[in-house]
Amino acid sequence: MARVKRGFKARRRRKKLLGLAKGFRGTRKSNIKTAIHVVRRALRYSYRDRRVRKREFRKLWIVRINAATRAEGLKYSEFVNGLKKRGVEVDRSVISNLAITDKAAFSALVAEAKAGLGRK
Repeated sequence: MARVKRGFKARRRRKKLLGLAKGFRGTRKSNIKTAIHVVRRALRYSYRDRRVRKREFRKLWIVRINAATRAEGLKYSEFVNGLKKRGVEVDRSVISNLAITDKAAFSALVAEAKAGLGRK
């Protein structure tokens, strides 16, 4: 009986895995056994962190909006509540961007929120 050399398919599978391990240091990029381990972990982290990134950006936007609204004499929660009462639907990334780049437009939004709260 002749031995079976597991040529093409196994080689293709290993090459794909080593392609994913490109950029790793030491034997992590060249040793199959180690590469399997680190690539699986890396894929798990990247899956998780695609969701975490969204959370962190939302947190950042809220911090920026809060700082800008406090400069205008409102709290973040009051600002959002006032906008909701007036029926203004702008997402936090856009509001955060306005707070940084266009002070006049942001001030107009704050005035709208204050009107929603019954303030001047």
